[in-house]
Amino acid sequence: MQMDAFIIAFYGLCGYLVHLMIVKALGISASPRADGNSDILLRQALAGAAAAGANVEYVRLCDLNIAACIECDLCRKTGRCELEDDYQPLLAKMLGASRLIFATPIFFMTVPAQAKVLIDRCQCLWAHKYVLKKPLITAGSDRRAMVIAVGGSKSTRMFEPVRMTMKYYLDVLDMNYTANLFVNNIERLGQIKKHPSAIKEAFRLGKELIAADPPPPTEPVDVELFSTPDKS
Repeated sequence: MQMDAFIIAFYGLCGYLVHLMIVKALGISASPRADGNSDILLRQALAGAAAAGANVEYVRLCDLNIAACIECDLCRKTGRCELEDDYQPLLAKMLGASRLIFATPIFFMTVPAQAKVLIDRCQCLWAHKYVLKKPLITAGSDRRAMVIAVGGSKSTRMFEPVRMTMKYYLDVLDMNYTANLFVNNIERLGQIKKHPSAIKEAFRLGKELIAADPPPPTEPVDVELFSTPDKS
């Protein structure tokens, strides 16, 4: 009986440790359109992450009630945002994930309002880290993130503002910024489905994001794709 109890306890512990080792991947969609082009690529990236063994979760910002930062500066004293809405549970998800995939369309060369509201509310994390000098409590030290951005312009420079914004957003989350998937010249709803290379790359990057080896790069790896204009 004692041996049976030991075996049960041993395998129970093994199961618990395996559970702890399962990577949590959070996908955040900033697209105002349900099934928008960046949203479609996000779902492909999450499918890749799931194929690599991750526990994935999808969040659409338009489904949440997140107010804009009012610059009250109370976070400089407390390290937390005093506005009570859907930001707090989303923040818990962001800090509790070891992998993050952020997908956004390009509006006027930057992220849309839904994304900017979330990013601005992360000012409390900046205050927590850099004003109060307190460490964040997160899901570990090896936390990695990738960004998916889709824009209608043929310009390659339209992604530069997004790159800088995401760099500092991911910094306050204590995440290593590992990869970008940038796709130009995509505008109509669902048009990305006619871009098989983008679909394939999203899945691949999502899958590779889960791997703990090799170490994260010091700068994000860029995958920039141009669509073939649809003449129909």
